[in-house]
Amino acid sequence: MIFFKLKFRLLFVIYLLIECSAVAQDTSISFFAPDTSFNKKRFTYVVATEASLYGSSLIGLNTLWFKNYQQSSFHFFNDNKEWLQMDKAGHAFSCYNVGLAGIELYRWSGVSNKKAIWYGGSIGLAYMITIETMDGLSSGWGFSWGDITANTAGLLLDVGQELAWKKQRVTLKYSFRQSPYAQYRPSQLGNNVVEQLIKDYNGQIEWCSVNIASFIKKENKFPKWLNVALGYGGNGMIGGFINPVVYDRSGNQIFFERYRQFYLSLDMDLRNIKTKSHFVNTLFKTFGFIKFPAPSLEFNKHGTKGHWLGF
Repeated sequence: MIFFKLKFRLLFVIYLLIECSAVAQDTSISFFAPDTSFNKKRFTYVVATEASLYGSSLIGLNTLWFKNYQQSSFHFFNDNKEWLQMDKAGHAFSCYNVGLAGIELYRWSGVSNKKAIWYGGSIGLAYMITIETMDGLSSGWGFSWGDITANTAGLLLDVGQELAWKKQRVTLKYSFRQSPYAQYRPSQLGNNVVEQLIKDYNGQIEWCSVNIASFIKKENKFPKWLNVALGYGGNGMIGGFINPVVYDRSGNQIFFERYRQFYLSLDMDLRNIKTKSHFVNTLFKTFGFIKFPAPSLEFNKHGTKGHWLGF
């Protein structure tokens, strides 16, 4: 269903807007540096922006989706086998990156480090629990424990690393390349590239990017910006659980094989590229969720395939 495919991306977009709006407020270097003590003005701005986007987004969701379906008693829906679990990987990605954005914003406002970690890191999960509850009260969907589990995993990854290491040694990233499947179900997979970025799981890869230098001795000369990335994707999916019947232009039925894809690649960790400009550092943090294009190896049930410049 369209909503299942959009909601985890929507949450990340909201926090990307918060981060970018903070960047746009001022061009002075000092503005982008985290405050060393509690700054009431900054804190008020962060909380007010979060609250307004939280409320307006829920109103928008209700207008666009929920109002078109009858309300029901609270119920559950098991979607764990949909889309070869690509949607679950997307949930973890979104809550992880929303948590990072939240942590950075609270640090920027001068909140103590532990409070910034817990308050900022937990906001994504809190938001998604609200949406899952709305799902559970709608006849069109249902409360998904699988979604909550994936969201919690994303939360624990960013909060756990901040508490244990005071840095993110393992990050979750995203990449996309157009697939040939959207043309067969454009209403489900997207009518154009912008829609496909969100809706076509066949073109999306969710990455786990590991910073090698942070796991070895500090005096090592391994580049601090160079990561090794493990990716996960799915292919041949034009339906959630199973593929519906589709035909080519000649009226012949087409069959697509659904299978998982695993990737090994290099990546660039923008968060570990430090400059003298707090503005540039903020931009690197804001867009660090994107997997850097690099050669990669793909492993699937049919064998191994190389990509010279894959995302």
